[in-house]
Amino acid sequence: MFSSLFNFSKRSFDSLSEQEILALAISSEEEDSRIYQTYAQRLEPDYPASAKVFRDMAEVENTHRRNLIAIYRERFGEIITPIKREHVRGFYERKPDWLQKNLPFETIRDETERMEQTAARFYHEAAKRVTDARTRDLLGELAMAEEGHEDTARMLSEHHTPEEVKDEETHQARRQFILTWVQPGLAGLMDGSVSTLAPIFAAAFATGDTWQTFLVGLSAAVGAGISMGFTEAAHDDGKLSGRGSPIKRGFASGIMTAVGGLGHALPYLIPNFMLATTLAIIIVFIELWAIAFIQNKFMETPFMRAVMQVVLGGSLVLAAGILIGQG
Repeated sequence: MFSSLFNFSKRSFDSLSEQEILALAISSEEEDSRIYQTYAQRLEPDYPASAKVFRDMAEVENTHRRNLIAIYRERFGEIITPIKREHVRGFYERKPDWLQKNLPFETIRDETERMEQTAARFYHEAAKRVTDARTRDLLGELAMAEEGHEDTARMLSEHHTPEEVKDEETHQARRQFILTWVQPGLAGLMDGSVSTLAPIFAAAFATGDTWQTFLVGLSAAVGAGISMGFTEAAHDDGKLSGRGSPIKRGFASGIMTAVGGLGHALPYLIPNFMLATTLAIIIVFIELWAIAFIQNKFMETPFMRAVMQVVLGGSLVLAAGILIGQG
């Protein structure tokens, strides 16, 4: 643990020979090229134009690698020293491939910019460490090339992703976010908020016991959350509908269902029945108006229609629960 903490198991950059510096540059270019290819593969289904940008950038990295290998072969022979960035203390690190595949689009763009900046710093420092004129010249050129990668990426983006394509990609990303997270989450919030109203307030007015009412509300919210989560995840794998990962949708639906039910159950942790019930009713109307707002903002449901569907419907369910409890 302590060796890992203080990086005792890693080499310092200053201790590397020129042969090891070149080998490190080769392995780094190979890894960066693979990362860009991974980005391209990840983006291809939804952002084909941007995927083309990253394929071009991967080819640039491959060109750098071939140039480095050529000069390494001339100076040190055919066997490339097996050294990678994780072997060097303080060297910039990359996320593993399995994480690269799950990054959102905007994060990929930010990570790419960071990769270019840190690669340029590496080549500047590497050029200072070598004495061979040709090697130093190549490393200096690569440093300038990495510094220019941001301009290259911008140029490639302008060529492959004109404004109308970027607008389309942004629209597609928003649509996917709504289908995967907002829609199932909203459905869960509506179900959890409305379906638990009747049992919670019926229990409250039937027993007058805040603790028993809380237990009824907790069980109703958790049960509804589990049910909605599994139902959402099981009924559509997302491949044909394009709604995204069933696991993500299941979590969104299940969690928001439980949250919707717990919102007006939690006040019954207060021992005073009238205070707890008054607070619970206030929370109910906040929840219903919030749902109507979300429907209007993300689902483009006309606001008054959302109010009629959610607020009026929820109020009727609330009234039904109170009447049943008093009966």
